[in-house]
Amino acid sequence: MMKLKKELLTHSFSHIYIEKEAMNYDLTKTILDRFSKSQKILIDNYKEVFSKNNQNFSLQKNSPKIILAVKKDNFLYPGAKVCESFGNENFFYTSSIMNCIYDCEYCYLQGVYSSANIVIFVNIEDLFKEVEEVLKKKLIYICISYDTDLLALENITGFVKKWYDFTLKHKNLKIELRTKSNNISVFKDLTPNENFIIAWTLSPMEFSKKHELKTPTLDERVKGIKFLTEKGWTVRICFDPIINIANFEKEYKEMIDYTFSNIDSNKILDISIGTFRISKEYLKRMRKNRKNSVILNYPFTCKDFVYSYDEKRTNFMINFVKNEILKYISEEKIFI
Repeated sequence: MMKLKKELLTHSFSHIYIEKEAMNYDLTKTILDRFSKSQKILIDNYKEVFSKNNQNFSLQKNSPKIILAVKKDNFLYPGAKVCESFGNENFFYTSSIMNCIYDCEYCYLQGVYSSANIVIFVNIEDLFKEVEEVLKKKLIYICISYDTDLLALENITGFVKKWYDFTLKHKNLKIELRTKSNNISVFKDLTPNENFIIAWTLSPMEFSKKHELKTPTLDERVKGIKFLTEKGWTVRICFDPIINIANFEKEYKEMIDYTFSNIDSNKILDISIGTFRISKEYLKRMRKNRKNSVILNYPFTCKDFVYSYDEKRTNFMINFVKNEILKYISEEKIFI
Protein backbone atom coordinates (compact mmCIF):
# COMPACT_ATOMS: atom_id res chain seq x y z
CA MET A 1 0.00 0.00 0.00
CA MET A 2 2.85 2.41 0.87
CA LYS A 3 4.51 1.64 -2.46
CA LEU A 4 1.28 2.45 -4.31
CA LYS A 5 1.00 5.76 -2.41
CA LYS A 6 4.56 6.76 -3.39
CA GLU A 7 3.85 5.95 -7.03
CA LEU A 8 0.72 8.10 -6.97
CA LEU A 9 2.47 11.11 -5.44
CA THR A 10 4.70 12.48 -8.19
CA HIS A 11 7.00 15.40 -7.50
CA SER A 12 5.69 18.93 -7.13
CA PHE A 13 4.98 20.76 -10.38
CA SER A 14 5.34 17.55 -12.43
CA HIS A 15 2.39 18.81 -14.46
CA ILE A 16 1.66 22.33 -15.66
CA TYR A 17 -1.79 23.20 -16.96
CA ILE A 18 -1.83 26.21 -19.29
CA GLU A 19 -4.83 28.17 -20.48
CA LYS A 20 -4.57 28.59 -24.23
CA GLU A 21 -4.93 32.35 -23.76
CA ALA A 22 -1.93 32.34 -21.40
CA MET A 23 0.45 30.78 -23.91
CA ASN A 24 1.62 34.08 -25.42
CA TYR A 25 2.65 35.75 -22.17
CA ASP A 26 6.33 36.16 -21.35
CA LEU A 27 5.89 34.79 -17.83
CA THR A 28 4.33 31.62 -19.21
CA LYS A 29 7.34 31.05 -21.43
CA THR A 30 9.70 31.70 -18.52
CA ILE A 31 7.93 29.21 -16.25
CA LEU A 32 7.69 26.55 -18.94
CA ASP A 33 11.41 26.90 -19.62
CA ARG A 34 12.16 26.60 -15.91
CA PHE A 35 10.15 23.40 -15.62
CA SER A 36 11.14 21.94 -18.94
CA LYS A 37 10.71 18.35 -17.73
CA SER A 38 7.17 18.89 -16.49
CA GLN A 39 4.27 17.60 -18.54
CA LYS A 40 2.39 20.46 -20.23
CA ILE A 41 -1.37 20.27 -20.68
CA LEU A 42 -3.39 22.90 -22.56
CA ILE A 43 -6.81 23.84 -21.17
CA ASP A 44 -9.50 26.38 -22.02
CA ASN A 45 -10.13 27.67 -18.50
CA TYR A 46 -8.20 27.16 -15.26
CA LYS A 47 -11.41 26.32 -13.42
CA GLU A 48 -11.61 23.06 -15.40
CA VAL A 49 -8.79 21.80 -13.20
CA PHE A 50 -8.86 24.05 -10.16
CA SER A 51 -12.57 24.06 -9.39
CA LYS A 52 -13.64 20.53 -10.28
CA ASN A 53 -15.48 18.45 -7.71
CA ASN A 54 -14.21 15.62 -5.51
CA GLN A 55 -10.64 16.85 -5.10
CA ASN A 56 -8.55 15.97 -2.05
CA PHE A 57 -6.82 19.14 -0.82
CA SER A 58 -4.54 17.34 1.65
CA LEU A 59 -3.43 14.72 -0.85
CA GLN A 60 -2.73 17.37 -3.49
CA LYS A 61 -0.53 19.21 -0.98
CA ASN A 62 1.96 16.36 -1.34
CA SER A 63 2.27 16.93 -5.07
CA PRO A 64 0.80 20.25 -6.23
CA LYS A 65 0.61 21.20 -9.88
CA ILE A 66 0.93 24.64 -11.47
CA ILE A 67 -1.92 26.19 -13.43
CA LEU A 68 -1.11 29.21 -15.61
CA ALA A 69 -4.09 31.43 -16.30
CA VAL A 70 -5.18 34.89 -17.42
CA LYS A 71 -7.21 36.87 -14.91
CA LYS A 72 -10.09 38.67 -16.58
CA ASP A 73 -11.47 41.00 -13.91
CA ASN A 74 -11.79 41.71 -10.17
CA PHE A 75 -8.13 42.49 -9.67
CA LEU A 76 -8.73 44.43 -6.45
CA TYR A 77 -10.91 43.42 -3.51
CA PRO A 78 -11.90 45.48 -0.45
CA GLY A 79 -9.95 44.46 2.64
CA ALA A 80 -11.82 41.93 4.78
CA LYS A 81 -13.22 42.97 8.17
CA VAL A 82 -11.24 40.24 9.95
CA CYS A 83 -7.98 41.68 8.55
CA GLU A 84 -6.04 44.57 10.09
CA SER A 85 -5.77 47.77 8.01
CA PHE A 86 -3.12 49.31 10.31
CA GLY A 87 -4.90 52.63 10.20
CA ASN A 88 -4.76 52.87 6.41
CA GLU A 89 -7.72 54.16 4.45
CA ASN A 90 -8.70 52.63 1.11
CA PHE A 91 -7.58 49.14 2.15
CA PHE A 92 -7.53 46.50 -0.59
CA TYR A 93 -6.02 43.11 -1.27
CA THR A 94 -5.22 41.36 -4.52
CA SER A 95 -4.51 37.80 -5.66
CA SER A 96 -2.02 37.30 -8.46
CA ILE A 97 -1.47 33.75 -7.20
CA MET A 98 -3.96 31.40 -5.55
CA ASN A 99 -2.69 28.85 -3.04
CA CYS A 100 0.61 28.39 -1.28
CA ILE A 101 3.54 25.97 -1.35
CA TYR A 102 3.46 25.72 2.44
CA ASP A 103 1.11 23.40 4.31
CA CYS A 104 -0.04 25.10 7.51
CA GLU A 105 -2.63 23.03 9.34
CA TYR A 106 -4.79 26.05 10.17
CA CYS A 107 -4.52 27.81 6.79
CA TYR A 108 -7.84 29.27 5.65
CA LEU A 109 -7.07 28.55 1.98
CA GLN A 110 -8.12 24.93 2.45
CA GLY A 111 -11.54 26.29 3.37
CA VAL A 112 -11.67 28.61 0.37
CA TYR A 113 -10.46 26.32 -2.40
CA SER A 114 -11.26 22.73 -3.28
CA SER A 115 -7.84 22.32 -4.89
CA ALA A 116 -4.30 22.66 -3.51
CA ASN A 117 -2.88 23.26 -6.97
CA ILE A 118 -1.29 26.65 -7.50
CA VAL A 119 -2.83 29.11 -9.94
CA ILE A 120 -0.50 31.79 -11.28
CA PHE A 121 -2.13 34.64 -13.20
CA VAL A 122 0.44 35.55 -15.81
CA ASN A 123 -1.02 38.97 -16.71
CA ILE A 124 0.08 40.96 -13.66
CA GLU A 125 0.48 44.03 -15.88
CA ASP A 126 -3.33 44.17 -16.20
CA LEU A 127 -3.54 44.27 -12.42
CA PHE A 128 -1.10 47.17 -12.36
CA LYS A 129 -3.25 49.05 -14.89
CA GLU A 130 -6.31 48.71 -12.65
CA VAL A 131 -4.33 49.89 -9.62
CA GLU A 132 -3.11 52.92 -11.58
CA GLU A 133 -6.69 53.89 -12.39
CA VAL A 134 -7.58 53.84 -8.69
CA LEU A 135 -4.41 55.74 -7.79
CA LYS A 136 -5.54 58.63 -9.99
CA LYS A 137 -8.28 59.28 -7.42
CA LYS A 138 -6.76 58.40 -4.03
CA LEU A 139 -3.95 56.92 -1.97
CA ILE A 140 -4.40 53.18 -1.48
CA TYR A 141 -3.02 50.40 0.71
CA ILE A 142 -2.84 46.92 -0.83
CA CYS A 143 -2.01 43.59 0.76
CA ILE A 144 -0.51 41.58 -2.08
CA SER A 145 0.13 38.23 -0.40
CA TYR A 146 -3.01 37.04 1.37
CA ASP A 147 -3.96 34.08 -0.82
CA THR A 148 -0.42 32.79 -1.24
CA ASP A 149 3.14 33.48 -0.11
CA LEU A 150 4.54 35.56 -2.96
CA LEU A 151 8.04 35.64 -1.52
CA ALA A 152 8.21 31.85 -1.34
CA LEU A 153 7.36 31.69 -5.06
CA GLU A 154 9.56 34.60 -6.14
CA ASN A 155 12.08 32.38 -7.94
CA ILE A 156 9.24 31.18 -10.16
CA THR A 157 7.21 34.35 -10.81
CA GLY A 158 9.33 37.41 -10.02
CA PHE A 159 6.17 39.15 -8.75
CA VAL A 160 7.80 40.63 -5.64
CA LYS A 161 10.36 42.48 -7.76
CA LYS A 162 7.61 43.65 -10.12
CA TRP A 163 5.62 45.03 -7.17
CA TYR A 164 8.72 46.74 -5.83
CA ASP A 165 9.35 48.45 -9.17
CA PHE A 166 5.69 49.42 -9.45
CA THR A 167 5.63 50.90 -5.95
CA LEU A 168 8.65 53.07 -6.72
CA LYS A 169 6.67 54.74 -9.51
CA HIS A 170 3.65 55.56 -7.32
CA LYS A 171 4.25 57.52 -4.13
CA ASN A 172 0.56 57.33 -3.14
CA LEU A 173 0.67 53.53 -3.06
CA LYS A 174 1.59 51.48 0.01
CA ILE A 175 1.75 47.70 -0.08
CA GLU A 176 2.22 44.88 2.41
CA LEU A 177 3.94 41.62 1.51
CA ARG A 178 2.90 39.00 4.11
CA THR A 179 5.23 36.00 4.32
CA LYS A 180 6.73 33.11 6.27
CA SER A 181 9.55 32.74 3.78
CA ASN A 182 13.26 33.41 4.22
CA ASN A 183 13.75 33.78 0.47
CA ILE A 184 15.08 37.32 0.87
CA SER A 185 17.69 37.34 -1.90
CA VAL A 186 15.42 39.51 -4.08
CA PHE A 187 15.88 42.41 -1.64
CA LYS A 188 19.64 42.28 -1.25
CA ASP A 189 20.48 44.53 -4.20
CA LEU A 190 17.42 46.79 -3.93
CA THR A 191 17.12 50.14 -2.17
CA PRO A 192 14.64 50.07 0.74
CA ASN A 193 11.32 51.79 0.06
CA GLU A 194 9.27 52.81 3.09
CA ASN A 195 6.01 52.16 1.21
CA PHE A 196 7.00 48.52 0.61
CA ILE A 197 6.24 46.72 3.88
CA ILE A 198 7.54 43.19 4.46
CA ALA A 199 5.39 41.51 7.12
CA TRP A 200 6.58 38.28 8.70
CA THR A 201 4.21 35.90 10.44
CA LEU A 202 5.95 34.28 13.43
CA SER A 203 4.86 31.25 15.46
CA PRO A 204 6.40 29.37 18.40
CA MET A 205 9.27 27.15 17.35
CA GLU A 206 7.91 23.69 18.19
CA PHE A 207 4.41 24.59 17.06
CA SER A 208 5.74 25.71 13.69
CA LYS A 209 7.65 22.45 13.18
CA LYS A 210 4.52 20.38 13.80
CA HIS A 211 1.77 22.49 12.27
CA GLU A 212 3.38 24.76 9.64
CA LEU A 213 4.82 22.11 7.35
CA LYS A 214 7.39 23.10 4.72
CA THR A 215 7.81 26.59 6.20
CA PRO A 216 11.16 28.05 7.31
CA THR A 217 11.85 27.73 11.03
CA LEU A 218 11.35 30.57 13.49
CA ASP A 219 15.12 31.00 13.55
CA GLU A 220 15.28 31.33 9.75
CA ARG A 221 12.47 33.88 9.66
CA VAL A 222 14.04 35.96 12.45
CA LYS A 223 17.36 35.94 10.59
CA GLY A 224 15.54 37.32 7.55
CA ILE A 225 13.95 40.06 9.65
CA LYS A 226 17.28 40.95 11.25
CA PHE A 227 19.05 41.20 7.91
CA LEU A 228 16.44 43.42 6.25
CA THR A 229 15.86 45.72 9.24
CA GLU A 230 19.59 46.33 9.42
CA LYS A 231 19.52 47.24 5.72
CA GLY A 232 16.75 49.78 6.37
CA TRP A 233 13.71 47.93 5.04
CA THR A 234 10.25 48.56 6.50
CA VAL A 235 9.35 45.42 8.45
CA ARG A 236 6.21 44.44 10.31
CA ILE A 237 5.92 41.44 12.65
CA CYS A 238 2.66 39.51 12.85
CA PHE A 239 1.93 37.28 15.82
CA ASP A 240 -1.22 36.27 14.03
CA PRO A 241 -2.94 33.91 14.28
CA ILE A 242 -2.27 33.12 17.92
CA ILE A 243 -3.27 29.50 18.53
CA ASN A 244 -4.43 28.01 21.82
CA ILE A 245 -1.70 25.40 22.34
CA ALA A 246 -0.37 23.34 25.23
CA ASN A 247 2.05 25.33 27.41
CA PHE A 248 0.72 28.48 25.75
CA GLU A 249 2.41 30.98 28.06
CA LYS A 250 5.81 29.24 27.96
CA GLU A 251 5.81 28.76 24.18
CA TYR A 252 4.70 32.29 23.28
CA LYS A 253 6.96 33.95 25.84
CA GLU A 254 9.97 32.04 24.51
CA MET A 255 9.10 33.01 20.93
CA ILE A 256 8.75 36.71 21.77
CA ASP A 257 11.94 36.76 23.86
CA TYR A 258 13.84 34.95 21.12
CA THR A 259 12.56 37.32 18.44
CA PHE A 260 13.51 40.53 20.23
CA SER A 261 16.80 39.21 21.54
CA ASN A 262 17.89 38.83 17.92
CA ILE A 263 16.44 41.94 16.28
CA ASP A 264 16.37 45.62 17.21
CA SER A 265 12.76 46.40 18.16
CA ASN A 266 13.37 50.08 17.36
CA LYS A 267 13.73 49.12 13.71
CA ILE A 268 10.33 47.40 13.52
CA LEU A 269 7.49 49.40 11.95
CA ASP A 270 4.74 47.83 14.07
CA ILE A 271 3.32 44.60 15.48
CA SER A 272 0.08 42.78 14.67
CA ILE A 273 -1.63 40.50 17.21
CA GLY A 274 -4.68 38.39 16.46
CA THR A 275 -6.17 35.08 17.50
CA PHE A 276 -7.30 32.38 15.11
CA ARG A 277 -10.60 33.34 13.48
CA ILE A 278 -12.35 31.89 10.47
CA SER A 279 -15.71 32.07 8.75
CA LYS A 280 -18.26 29.41 9.56
CA GLU A 281 -18.32 27.95 6.05
CA TYR A 282 -14.54 27.86 5.70
CA LEU A 283 -14.11 26.06 9.02
CA LYS A 284 -16.68 23.46 8.01
CA ARG A 285 -14.62 22.60 4.92
CA MET A 286 -11.32 22.72 6.81
CA ARG A 287 -12.59 20.26 9.42
CA LYS A 288 -13.75 17.92 6.68
CA ASN A 289 -10.31 18.15 5.11
CA ARG A 290 -8.39 17.62 8.37
CA LYS A 291 -10.62 15.44 10.50
CA ASN A 292 -7.90 14.73 13.05
CA SER A 293 -6.74 18.31 13.56
CA VAL A 294 -6.75 19.32 17.22
CA ILE A 295 -6.41 22.98 16.17
CA LEU A 296 -9.43 23.00 13.86
CA ASN A 297 -11.67 20.81 16.00
CA TYR A 298 -11.39 23.05 19.04
CA PRO A 299 -14.88 23.99 20.36
CA PHE A 300 -14.84 27.54 19.02
CA THR A 301 -17.52 30.15 19.63
CA CYS A 302 -19.42 31.50 16.62
CA LYS A 303 -20.25 35.20 16.47
CA ASP A 304 -21.55 36.93 13.35
CA PHE A 305 -20.72 33.79 11.32
CA VAL A 306 -17.06 33.89 12.41
CA TYR A 307 -15.55 31.17 14.62
CA SER A 308 -12.89 31.97 17.20
CA TYR A 309 -12.05 31.28 20.84
CA ASP A 310 -14.53 32.40 23.46
CA GLU A 311 -14.20 35.96 24.73
CA LYS A 312 -12.48 35.02 27.98
CA ARG A 313 -9.84 32.88 26.28
CA THR A 314 -9.33 35.42 23.49
CA ASN A 315 -8.76 38.25 25.94
CA PHE A 316 -6.33 36.18 27.97
CA MET A 317 -4.28 35.18 24.91
CA ILE A 318 -4.21 38.68 23.42
CA ASN A 319 -3.31 40.35 26.71
CA PHE A 320 -0.59 37.83 27.52
CA VAL A 321 1.12 38.26 24.16
CA LYS A 322 0.69 42.03 24.24
CA ASN A 323 2.21 42.33 27.71
CA GLU A 324 5.21 40.26 26.66
CA ILE A 325 5.71 42.42 23.56
CA LEU A 326 5.43 45.61 25.65
CA LYS A 327 8.71 44.63 27.27
CA TYR A 328 10.36 45.43 23.94
CA ILE A 329 8.19 47.86 21.99
CA SER A 330 5.87 50.78 22.74
CA GLU A 331 2.10 50.32 22.82
CA GLU A 332 1.37 52.70 19.94
CA LYS A 333 3.15 50.26 17.61
CA ILE A 334 0.86 47.38 18.54
CA PHE A 335 -2.27 46.66 16.49
CA ILE A 336 -4.90 44.20 17.72
